[in-house]
Amino acid sequence: MDTGRAPLWQEEPAVRRRMADPVRTAAVRAVIIVALTLIQAMVAFLCTLAGSWFAFPAVLGTVASTVVATWAVLDVWVTRQVWVQRNGVRSQPSSTARELRRERRRARRRQRRASREDPSRIDRAAA
Repeated sequence: MDTGRAPLWQEEPAVRRRMADPVRTAAVRAVIIVALTLIQAMVAFLCTLAGSWFAFPAVLGTVASTVVATWAVLDVWVTRQVWVQRNGVRSQPSSTARELRRERRRARRRQRRASREDPSRIDRAAA
């Protein structure tokens, strides 16, 4: 029963590698804290507009939450730096430059081997 339409879901390969577990944990924690801080800021703003008694404590809580959210985001950065320092970077070449260098190196080696094996190839006029 082929309808001729494209499927709704198509698997695509991941563009980036998955984050390390400690870094991902810190990032999830930071996103949750930042989301709660934004909700708290909106509540404080709306309470201020409404003239509610809860506006002042909400603003104080929002300021404290902003400090905590900043700390959480910095924690992601520090955790990532520590993980890279301890485990190293698993890099893959982003261009073909490395492969081109390998090919040139192999060609030079083949040329050297061929000149060593066949002494008649050496230009005697230049020698």
